Amino acid sequence: MAHADAEMFPAELRISAVGDIMLDGTARPEMEKNGYDYAFDGTRDLLKQSHIVIGNLEGPLTTRGKKEADKKYIFRSPPSKVARALRQAGFDVVSLANNHSLDYGVVGMEDSIDSLASHGIRHMGAGNSSREARAPTFVPVGNQMVAFLAYSLTFPESYWATSKQPGTAFGHETHVVADVKRAREFADVVVVSFHWGQESKTELREYQTRLGRAAIDAGAQAVVGHHPHILQGIEHYKDGVILYSLGNYTFGSFSQKARVSAVAHLHFNGSRLSKVRMHPINVLNTEVLFQPKPLQGEAADAVVGELQKLASMQGTSLRNVKGVAELDMSTSVATVRSTNPALTE
Repeated sequence: MAHADAEMFPAELRISAVGDIMLDGTARPEMEKNGYDYAFDGTRDLLKQSHIVIGNLEGPLTTRGKKEADKKYIFRSPPSKVARALRQAGFDVVSLANNHSLDYGVVGMEDSIDSLASHGIRHMGAGNSSREARAPTFVPVGNQMVAFLAYSLTFPESYWATSKQPGTAFGHETHVVADVKRAREFADVVVVSFHWGQESKTELREYQTRLGRAAIDAGAQAVVGHHPHILQGIEHYKDGVILYSLGNYTFGSFSQKARVSAVAHLHFNGSRLSKVRMHPINVLNTEVLFQPKPLQGEAADAVVGELQKLASMQGTSLRNVKGVAELDMSTSVATVRSTNPALTE
């Protein structure tokens, strides 16, 4: 458990989610100079009050394997250094369902899983077969059980697991629906992660809305998206929320498009999602050098305004509460009201 494990029966379950994590590329020299904990030092206080912290880990944790030949961007990071830093920062579960987990082949993916596990971090969305990659990752919090599922809808297709081939879980809608329903049989809360959409675009692709809503319809309370590297819309759908993209978190690139992001805090009362809080952070690496930093004052208000605009495009209203974007599920109007009593208990 990340930070609040002393609470055996928490009155409110708190899950924090961040965007893309990749400490290779232009970040590597800074990490080697300052240590890998450096990347997380600016946001530790944002994560430490959560019961579970999740993120999307791009690029294998390995020193082995063969480079993927037909790919422009290839990443990998030192296994023990990164896994240890992630754990020290409070991460409990990371998604490997993305377009970089097999940049150094199956052995790189396997090394990632082993290194994470040896540091007490669970993974989701990858495995030795499609069945294993699609399996939920369960995390107990007191008397509650939380299930996480992760899927990649990004190329290369060769990274997708099959019945006989290791890799990432592909987000086929029928599989997603079946997996969520099955996970909900054993879990009070289900969170689904998708690697999807178009890089550097705020516009959603049709399948994102369809898949995100399908996951909520099947029983998930929250959907968290990655891959575009920038913020995308937020949708209050029935009794759940879809965060279409959290953008970058700490990512080895000097892209001027990835300026701001947010740490998402999901608040649950029992199995009911009660509130979502989005804390703005600065991820422009020409300013923060791969150490995301919380924004305050006018800078935070500007990001909240951006989030409000993106959410309004999905028919969802957010409040600005002292520089944090907040969605109160009890007062917000959902784009579609739930008709399933099982989802409103």
